[in-house]
Amino acid sequence: MKTTDKIDVREIRRKLGLNQSQFWSKIGVTQSGGSRYESGRNIPRPVQALLRLVHIEQIDINKVKKEDVEVASYLKSSNPDLFKNLKKEAREDAKTKRKESKSR
Repeated sequence: MKTTDKIDVREIRRKLGLNQSQFWSKIGVTQSGGSRYESGRNIPRPVQALLRLVHIEQIDINKVKKEDVEVASYLKSSNPDLFKNLKKEAREDAKTKRKESKSR
């Protein structure tokens, strides 16, 4: 999802089974602000980015640390092949874990 894409946040929220307060509070937006976005008001790019990270990519932003981002950035620039391989392995591992948790 590009940040310029028109997204249906209400549909995303409903698919996740969350009420407005639960959904929007995870990214620091009030329920009333989220309601306005769901009604068609333009969503600022930083809010779109948080929405994508938290609700689409399923990233717990409370666990993201600056040092981790710095290490990833360093690895990506200094050893792009290793970064690419680790990224692929992490994606496959996450996919396997999601399948396992669904089958329980």
